[in-house]
Amino acid sequence: MSELVHLTSGGVSVVVDTTTARLLHWGAAIDAADLDALAGSATGAVTFSSFDAPRTFPLLAVEADGWSGAPALAWHRGGRHSAPLLRSVGWESTETSLRGEFADAGAGASVMLDLELNTVGVLTAQLSVTSTGDGVEPLDLLAARILLPIPAHATEVLDHTGRWTGERRPQRGALRHGAHLRQVRRGRGGHDAPYLTAIGTDGFGFRRGELWTAHVAWSGDLEVGVERLPEGAGVHGAVLGGGELLLPGEIRLAAGETYVSPRVFLTYGESGLDSVSARLHSTARSFAAHPSTPRPLVLNTWEAVYFDHDPQKIVALAEAAASVGVERFVLDDGWFRGRPDDRSGLGDWFIDDAKWPDGLRPLADHVHGLGMQFGLWFEPEMVNPVSDLSSEHPDWILQASPDSPTWRHQKVLDLANPDAAAYLLERIDALVAEVGIDFIKWDHNRDLHAAVSPHTGRASVHAQTTAFYALLDALRERHPSLEVESCASGGARVDLGVLQRTQRVWASDSNDPVERQRIQRWAGTLVPPEVVGSHVGPPVAETTHRAASLPFRMATALFGHAGIEWDITRCTWEERAMLGRWTALYRELRPLLHAGVTVRSDEVDDETLLHGVVAADGSRAVFAWVRLGASVDAYTPRTRIPGLQAGERYRLRVREDLGSVARHQVADPAWLGEGIEATGAFFEAVGVPLPLLAPGAALLLEAVRV
Repeated sequence: MSELVHLTSGGVSVVVDTTTARLLHWGAAIDAADLDALAGSATGAVTFSSFDAPRTFPLLAVEADGWSGAPALAWHRGGRHSAPLLRSVGWESTETSLRGEFADAGAGASVMLDLELNTVGVLTAQLSVTSTGDGVEPLDLLAARILLPIPAHATEVLDHTGRWTGERRPQRGALRHGAHLRQVRRGRGGHDAPYLTAIGTDGFGFRRGELWTAHVAWSGDLEVGVERLPEGAGVHGAVLGGGELLLPGEIRLAAGETYVSPRVFLTYGESGLDSVSARLHSTARSFAAHPSTPRPLVLNTWEAVYFDHDPQKIVALAEAAASVGVERFVLDDGWFRGRPDDRSGLGDWFIDDAKWPDGLRPLADHVHGLGMQFGLWFEPEMVNPVSDLSSEHPDWILQASPDSPTWRHQKVLDLANPDAAAYLLERIDALVAEVGIDFIKWDHNRDLHAAVSPHTGRASVHAQTTAFYALLDALRERHPSLEVESCASGGARVDLGVLQRTQRVWASDSNDPVERQRIQRWAGTLVPPEVVGSHVGPPVAETTHRAASLPFRMATALFGHAGIEWDITRCTWEERAMLGRWTALYRELRPLLHAGVTVRSDEVDDETLLHGVVAADGSRAVFAWVRLGASVDAYTPRTRIPGLQAGERYRLRVREDLGSVARHQVADPAWLGEGIEATGAFFEAVGVPLPLLAPGAALLLEAVRV
């Protein structure tokens, strides 16, 4: 007799048979009246050249269960007990959660599996492994993965790759036999992070198709993927999941010690990636660390001054920022001693008296007096070999040998060393109080390679990551109103683990709006726009040397946590006036952009984008119609406008607050002059012709319920 636990919320059902420890269903909500049918049809045929009983796929599938793919758990004790033999000990459940306990008596190990379905239908899963044996040998943990079966009609895989200044590039293909496995061995997610892994029906897009996604909420090494074997996974077609990627000897559990895995966020979408994003954005917005105040418009000094810290110049930049409506002024790299460039000084977190003879407090006070918050750049986890810290504490450097290579002229500080971690906490804590810092841009400009701790003599990516989290937690405990941005040479550390402790992520070091449109489009599959830093850069992008109009740069930056990365003291009065109108528009639209539902159209060619945000109550929406390059088509077909409520009527009109948007046509479609009124169903199903824009242009459209 099956004992079924049915978790259901937000249009999603998760059904587990606790008698057999099997997941019977994860997907669209199931009627309770059909649970017996689900259980009665959960076992497949007995096939040739196989076991003499039907194959099944338990929640903690290992080789002993007949699963030939990557196992949920792998361990040994001194080379013995290397085939986990797990037996169910007991289950506890609530309306939204399920906990299962398992034991391997021979290995002396117990495992706890926690599943929780939140109010919007996102399932989180986590493993805890405890050594219960009293033997001399510790339990060497090799893998602890979440693996969930996926229906056979999910046949296409999408995840992400990228590079510096080109993050979040989607890649997709047919699901074939074998493993589509992504392993991160960088000590951070990396610019090529898999980010969000999706498996869905053929041709799924933003607004169409059924899909299942996985994201490992962890800022260190990890693995995530999909595996399909010819024999399937019970009555399912493939397996989706992942967990932390453990290095040899990294987790050795003595009697009574427990390893707790990162949480894996597993999301079902019934109508494309937008339905997944809606659930994930709501989940991220529920984090305790998620900002609860309006996102202040930022000016960051990096591309304006680099390392040239002239106090008079920076004061003038702050005053110019305030004059156009900036609300947070951030002083970037170069303020601490021994830092004329990026070759020295990292780790010496003391204000440079030569550059700032009166310290930074007068600047912070002036910025506060101008009505802005004050922010400061740090890179706490790194150290230059040319620094006082490196000379005084060479044993604090995370490296396999003293001659390990540098990266951007720097090495990594070993946060597993409690003295190193205490030094960082003391210095940052003192500066926050001494200067009056409201915001920290927390950078991380290199991968961790051969990350061996001199303090422990062991591989230390896991310890480094947990120590980083502990440092953030301790700092914000001392300064609860302090906000932190996760920046990692651009977007190399963007995940739901770090976002449980920070209020902003930096999506990319590229402020080129053409690149940013694509980067932000795919960054938004996982994280909501209000936490994604998006800045107006100079007329010619520093990273690509591509020129772009100011209206295009401003429209691109609008759809995120907006800011400026540009020496605006050199702007013309006309440019300053345009920036002033943009900051006013940002403040007007901010409540919508930072609390609404993100939508993206599939009905455009490769050189155009249509994306927007619809208010949660459906009352209002704003969209960006974007042309990145010239297309083959030279006409303006009807384009469907997504996300509006079907039974409501809306007036759609153009907003050109940011200045005239360049067209590549003789005249606009006739309706643009006065706008057009129709139902949300009409806009979604039929659509309207939109202007043929010039490459490198974006037009704002607003829909208001009438």
